[in-house]
Amino acid sequence: MNANALKYRLIGKPLRSSELQAQRYGVLWGLPVLSSDAMSSVAYATEEILLVLVPVLGMAAYTPMLGVAGVIIGLLFMLILCYRQVIDAYPQGGGAYSVARENLGRIPSLIAASGLIIGYMLTIAVSSCSGAAAIVSAIPQVEPLRVPLIVLFILLLTVGNLRGLRESSKAFGLPTYFFVASMLAMIAIGAVKAALGQVEPAEQAAQLSQTTGDLTLFLFLHAFSSGCSALTGVEAISNSVPNFSDPSRRNAKVTLVALGLIVLCIFGGSCALAMLYHAAPADNLTVIAQIAAGVFGSDSIGFYLIQTTTALILLLAANTAYNGLPQLMSLLAQDSFLPKRFADKGSRLVYSHGIVFASTFAIVLVVAFNGDTHLLIPLYAAGVFLSFTLAQGGMVIHWRRKRCRSWMRKALINGAGAAVTALVFAIIVSSNFLAGAWISLLAIGCAAWAMNAIFHHYQNVKKALGLNDNERAKRLLLAEAPKARIIIPAYAINKPFIKTLNYARGLSDNIEVYHVKVSAQATRRFKADYQKLEISIPLVIEKAPYRNVNEVLLDHIDEKLGELEKHETLTIVIPQLVTKIWQMPLHNQTTLMLESALVGRRNVAMVTIPYLIDS
Repeated sequence: MNANALKYRLIGKPLRSSELQAQRYGVLWGLPVLSSDAMSSVAYATEEILLVLVPVLGMAAYTPMLGVAGVIIGLLFMLILCYRQVIDAYPQGGGAYSVARENLGRIPSLIAASGLIIGYMLTIAVSSCSGAAAIVSAIPQVEPLRVPLIVLFILLLTVGNLRGLRESSKAFGLPTYFFVASMLAMIAIGAVKAALGQVEPAEQAAQLSQTTGDLTLFLFLHAFSSGCSALTGVEAISNSVPNFSDPSRRNAKVTLVALGLIVLCIFGGSCALAMLYHAAPADNLTVIAQIAAGVFGSDSIGFYLIQTTTALILLLAANTAYNGLPQLMSLLAQDSFLPKRFADKGSRLVYSHGIVFASTFAIVLVVAFNGDTHLLIPLYAAGVFLSFTLAQGGMVIHWRRKRCRSWMRKALINGAGAAVTALVFAIIVSSNFLAGAWISLLAIGCAAWAMNAIFHHYQNVKKALGLNDNERAKRLLLAEAPKARIIIPAYAINKPFIKTLNYARGLSDNIEVYHVKVSAQATRRFKADYQKLEISIPLVIEKAPYRNVNEVLLDHIDEKLGELEKHETLTIVIPQLVTKIWQMPLHNQTTLMLESALVGRRNVAMVTIPYLIDS
């Protein structure tokens, strides 16, 4: 039983076998959970390519589109080959971050991690927006509700992932396979109809001229950079190797190859059908919807099946980020680059803080860009390809340092990957800089700076609190227990005060009860009640001329601090009334205010004595 399971057993919470086995799955469920992002790219990557080419080339855009798609698929298989080696070298997960951390240093690793974090959050936003676009293509009446619908989808995904990855992988796996099956069926039927001469071009084709411009290198590269959003899901598998069942490395590598083959079929096939059926970007009707309408008919079951499975796979593609991002943030937290809470798992043995973080920022992106996929795409791929480049460059150094069997061949593969992904990164930034790539670069820089600042904070805290060696600990440990002076602030003689007084008497004989006078009548009552206790502990009463009770009390504490002898401490023991949450505003939270005021004073300790009111 692992440490998390033991923790929940100790607090008496029953554990189910499914909870103990969370985050462990084979290729069957790992493929849809970690690869749905790349699989679903067909729903928007083809359209993003045509969105660049069609306005310039018109009907002549389809042949260059196939060329762009071919280059993207070739790049995908190069990345798969490179990341198979990353999985072998870093089975603990982390992908680009782990590689860069070990081989390139802290700052490059933080840049890689920042690019991945931004990419994962954009995966959630882009996939959800594209899913909503598929729904709008089938049901145009829901267009006014697009943004609320996207936010609802993200919240549902959040709840599903917070319940545990094993449960969510099964829930999300079947729709992924339905999508793949329906797309392959559409491609096969569409190809057969095209061979039989039964193709009916999409209605949008009538609006396209034969040619309106020339194909230039910049236009081709711009279309390529837009289509590269199809490659953003490759990193997730290498980030989540520990989530696979044993043998985890083998299962992760098989999943990676299966991903490439599926994308080859559905992305390449959909681009071919887009050319055959002359599908073109249009408002409220996606390219995939136009292809489905041409193959099956706009009012057929096949059309609505394609739209339904497309919407589902796009929404579930966000699940890739919910698996990869929390795992990455956990590694960053363990290395002191993020708050430590991101390394902790919740009751379902998932990184709940990372999941909530991802959902929050994805919703912010959706609202800020009004749920428009085309506005989000330019932000998408820059950070991911920057991470790809750092990962492959780091792997070259890794193989050179390890010099294991066939290290030169492995270094050559990763070196070629680094060169190609660096070129792609430059193309993406140059062609989409003003369209939004600058936002991603700025966000990556700010995130890397923030994580570096968090790291320095933790290092400073460790240095300030550390003892360094046992001899220093012995020097700091006093030979005799230090003497304590105690002040008990009190406003009335009641049960909480008596409980506090009894506790203080067990700590020291040097006790003082302190009362601030704001009402002469209340003070006379307090003094009379105190005398009835018949105790020898001195009572100090001071007047608050402006009813500034806390200021007078703090001045008195500062005065006592000046009277302390060496190794003496001043302890403030104060009762705290414990009520129900909704009752808290009905009481003055004096204890909390006093605690915040004393936290910056040396040689002062504060002890609160809770007193629970019976219901």
